[in-house]
Amino acid sequence: MSVESQAEKLLHLFQRIPLGIRKAFFVRLALLAYAADSRHRLITLHNLRMAFPEKPHDELAQIARGVYRNMGIVAAEFFDLPKINRGNLTDWVELEGVEHCHRALEKNRGVLLFGAHFGNWELEAITASLVIKPMMVIYRLMDSPVLEVLVSKVRSCTGNILQDKDRAMRPMLRILKQNGMVGLLLDQNMAWQEGVFVDFFGRTACTSDGLALLALHTEAPVIPGYMARLENGKYRLVLGEEVPLVRTGDRREDVLENTQRFTSIIEETVRKYPDQWFWVHQRWKTKPWQAPRRT
Repeated sequence: MSVESQAEKLLHLFQRIPLGIRKAFFVRLALLAYAADSRHRLITLHNLRMAFPEKPHDELAQIARGVYRNMGIVAAEFFDLPKINRGNLTDWVELEGVEHCHRALEKNRGVLLFGAHFGNWELEAITASLVIKPMMVIYRLMDSPVLEVLVSKVRSCTGNILQDKDRAMRPMLRILKQNGMVGLLLDQNMAWQEGVFVDFFGRTACTSDGLALLALHTEAPVIPGYMARLENGKYRLVLGEEVPLVRTGDRREDVLENTQRFTSIIEETVRKYPDQWFWVHQRWKTKPWQAPRRT
C-alpha cells in the first residue's frame, strides 16, 4: 500500500468515529501520557513554575493537565478540518478583528500573520483561509512519511500552500509580492544561529528573527492572531491590529526590538489562557552563553 493510500485510510478511519467519542479518546490518551511520561510532565511543570512563580503548585498542576487536554482535543479535531467550509464555519468559530487583516491587504504589500502553538492553531490556519484568503503556511516536515502526507492533505484542504521552513525565504517573498498572506508560528526555541534572544515570561528565549527581517525588508504589515477555545467548546479567532515596526536604521537593534514586540504579544495571549499553550516544548532550551560574543 502506498504512503498516500495509508494516509487516506487513516484519515477516513478517524473521521468515521463521532467527534465526541474521538475527543474523549484523545483527551484520555493525552492525560495518560501526562501521568506516564515524567520527563515531559516535569518540563511542563518547570516551565509553568518559572512563568508563574506566584501560583501554588496545585494550580500549576491543573494548568499542566489542561495543556495535555488541549493537545488531545487538537488531535481529535484535526481529522474533521477537511469538513469545514464557509457554510458551517460558524458552528466552530467566532470571529474578531478580521477587518484588520483586510485593511492591511489594501496596502498591496501582502500580510505576515503570526501566532503560536496555542488553542487550535491548525483550525486557525483553516479559518483564516476561508474568511480572508488562502495563505502560505510555513512548517517543519514530519519525520513519518505517512503523517507528512496526512498532515499536508488536511492543512491544504482549503487552499493553503505549505512551505518547508528550511527553503521558505524566496517563496515567502514571491507570495508577499503578489499581495498574498504568509502564516508563521513564532513561539519555538531556535538555535542561537537562527534567532535573537528576547524576553518571554521573564526568561531569555532564543526566537526566530525571520519575521522581523522579512517585515523590515518587504514592509509587509504584520498582524497577530490566535484561536482561543471557549467554555462552550467553540473557538474565537482573534486578529489584532497591525503591529507598528521599529525602524531606527540600526538593523541589529531593529530586528531585536521588533522580535521582542511580537513575542510580548504572544506572552500576553498565553497569560490569558495558560492552559492552551504548548508548555511541553523546551522554549528556553538555547542559552545566551551558547552564542559567541559579538564585538
